Amino acid sequence: MTDQDTRPTKIMYVAEATAHGGREGYVTSHDGRIDLRLAMPPALGGDGEGTNPEQLFAAGYSSCFHNALVLVGRRAGYDLGRSTVAAKVGIGPNKSRGYGLAVSLAVSLPLLDEELASKLVAAAHEVCPYSNATRGNIDVSIVLS
Repeated sequence: MTDQDTRPTKIMYVAEATAHGGREGYVTSHDGRIDLRLAMPPALGGDGEGTNPEQLFAAGYSSCFHNALVLVGRRAGYDLGRSTVAAKVGIGPNKSRGYGLAVSLAVSLPLLDEELASKLVAAAHEVCPYSNATRGNIDVSIVLS
């Protein structure tokens, strides 16, 4: 765990989205690019006929982590364009009568040896804003696949 301050020193972009109706409603973005029906997944008693916040978080985290990985790879002189990052986001009750999340990231770096891949993944975990936001708050496991 790092003690460094990971807060931004300058805001370069702000995303805006609005939820209507919670988990059984819909979400929209201010620019109209997102307009999605939300539905509880069957595992949580819903019909699954829409996306859910955990899927959206998994999409955001995996794409952001992959971008961080490509960045640190480029800085180290490696082209990681063929790499992939898959995210699984779990939700369940916590000890405080609320709910918590857990994330598992599966990183595929097919052209690198395991030691180098591990170093680049660790560096990406320090760079990625999602990793910085979740560090110390939720369990995040990263597996080289």
